[in-house]
Amino acid sequence: MGQTMTEKILAKAAGKKKVYPGELINAKVDMALGNDITAPVAINEFNKIGVEKVFDQERIALIPDHFTPNKDIQSAEQAKLVREFARRQKIVHYYEVGRMGIEHALLPELGLALPGELIIGADSHTCTYGALGTFATGVGSTDLAAVMATGELWFKVPPTIRIVFEGRLPPWTSGKDLILYTIGQLGTDGARYAALEFTGPVIAGLGMDGRFSISNMAIEAGAKAGLIPPDDTTARYLQGRAKRPYEAVLGDEDAAVQQEFRWNVDEMEPQVSVPFSPANARPVSRVAGTKIDQVVIGSCTNGRIEDLRQAAALLKGRRIHSRVRLIVIPATQAIYLQALREGLLEIFIEAEAAVSTPTCGPCLGGHMGILAEGEVAVATTNRNFKGRMGHPQSQVYLAGPAVAAASALAGEIIHPRELGEVN
Repeated sequence: MGQTMTEKILAKAAGKKKVYPGELINAKVDMALGNDITAPVAINEFNKIGVEKVFDQERIALIPDHFTPNKDIQSAEQAKLVREFARRQKIVHYYEVGRMGIEHALLPELGLALPGELIIGADSHTCTYGALGTFATGVGSTDLAAVMATGELWFKVPPTIRIVFEGRLPPWTSGKDLILYTIGQLGTDGARYAALEFTGPVIAGLGMDGRFSISNMAIEAGAKAGLIPPDDTTARYLQGRAKRPYEAVLGDEDAAVQQEFRWNVDEMEPQVSVPFSPANARPVSRVAGTKIDQVVIGSCTNGRIEDLRQAAALLKGRRIHSRVRLIVIPATQAIYLQALREGLLEIFIEAEAAVSTPTCGPCLGGHMGILAEGEVAVATTNRNFKGRMGHPQSQVYLAGPAVAAASALAGEIIHPRELGEVN
C-alpha cells in the first residue's frame, strides 16, 4: 500500500520510512512562523525554557501584520517585543512595516515555503502553504516556543480526505468559490484532524493565487492541512524565488484515503457564505439583493494580484454605491507595487475605494474597517463568525473578489454578470 503526500512529508521529517494515520511522531520543522499577536506569547515562553539562542536564525519568520501599522499603545508594545527579540536573536526573516506583508502571502512570495517541507505557524491559516505541496499547519504559541528552541515538534499523523474537482469553471467562479463550496459540503468539522488534498483537472488549471485561496481555508473545514500536488505551475512560481533547495513530494496512486469526494463545477455559481459560519455557503443567486454597508477586498485569502485584477476589471470606469465603503488591501508590498504599476490602484481610487498598506486589519476586527451595530459587509476574508469584524450585531458575508467588487457597485449582493443592470 502506498502513502499519501501528507504521510510521505511527515515520514521524511520524522526520519522514518513510513508513517500511518493516528501515529504520534517527533518531526523536524523546516520553517516556523509567528506574528505580532502570537509571537509575543511564544517569546515569553521561549525565555522560560532556558536556552540562549533559537535553533536556526534562518528557519524562523516573524511578521507583524495583524495590528500593524500599530493601532494603539498595546499593539505597539506587542510589535516592539517581537522587533527586539528578532534583533537580539538575529532573526533573518523579520519583516517590518514597509517591508512586510500579510504573513501567509509574504512567505510564499519570498520563497520561504516550499514543496515537501513541514512548516508550522502560530496562526491557524498557516495551512495556506499547502498550495505549494507543503504540509503546513497552525499550532499554539507554546508549540512555536518549543520549535524556536529545538527545531522539532510532535505531530499526530492525520488521515487524508481527497477532493477532486472536475469540469470547467464558469466565468467569475474562482478558487475562493471552490473552497467555500467544499466547506459548505463538509461543514466546519467534516475534515476534523484530517489533511485535505485537492486535485483534479480544475485544480490543475488554476494559477497559484487561486490555489492559495483554497489551501488557506482548509482549516475552516476542521482540517490540519490543505495540500495541492505540486506541478509545473508550482515550479514556475518558485523559479527564481525559492530560498533553498526543495524536493517535491507526490502521493502514491494506491495510497489509502479516509474519504474521496468528486464534484463537477460546470454549473457552479460564485459562492457566498452567510453569517455566521464559512460553512453556510450558498450560490450567490440565493442571497442576491442583500443590502450591504461595507466591502473588504484583501486578506491572506484574497489579497493577491489576480484577486485585485479581477476586482479592478469590474470597477474600472465605475463608482461604488453611495452608501457603501470599499476597502482594498493588497496583501504584500510587492503586490501593492505591482498593482500600482498596472494602474489598478488608480482604478480603485477613482471608484472611490480606500486603499491600505498591507495589514490583516479588518479581517479579525483589528482596525481599518470595524463594523458598527447592524452593519453588513461582504469580505474576501476567511471567517464570518459573530463579531468577527466588529460589533456582535454586525454581519459578514464571505465571497470572492468578483462578487465583492460587483456588490460594492450595486450596494447589495449580486452576481457579477448582473453589472449591466447597475445604474
